Amino acid sequence: MNPQASLTRALATEEGVYGLILVSGLIAASGSAGAPAWKSLLFTGVTVVVFWLAHVYAGAVATHGTATPAGGPATVRESISEAMHKSHGLIVSTLPPAAALLLGALGVIGDVAATWAALWVCVSVLALLGYRAYARKGAVLWVRLAGAVATASFGMVIIAAKAIVTH
Repeated sequence: MNPQASLTRALATEEGVYGLILVSGLIAASGSAGAPAWKSLLFTGVTVVVFWLAHVYAGAVATHGTATPAGGPATVRESISEAMHKSHGLIVSTLPPAAALLLGALGVIGDVAATWAALWVCVSVLALLGYRAYARKGAVLWVRLAGAVATASFGMVIIAAKAIVTH
């Protein structure tokens, strides 16, 4: 399977959308505090990993011992494996905005520009996911666009909050 398709599939999940919104908030918070891009990247990465581990743990606890398709109870290993697979969109959601922050951390662009670029990357990916979700259902163009705007609005609210706090 091609890596781009795998990335897209992981992002187009509940966890992927939730992760993009979480990452937007983390980047906005660290950027509002004046953190350089490398600190925002580190803060975001560590926080998302902690959220992911908590998500995996909660999923494993919830499914351990429940009936499997084979009829027996789910083992700890099966529960953890299922939870890791289901929640990988949360980790993958960090990658697109992390690329923008990495440009700032490497000095290719300034820290402020990297923060804003990462936020707009989140909004753009959210818009794309909203559009694609309605396109898969065969919706007409205006409904696809409305879906893109609705999904992107979660990131836009975070950007608006950052703009209000920092100005």
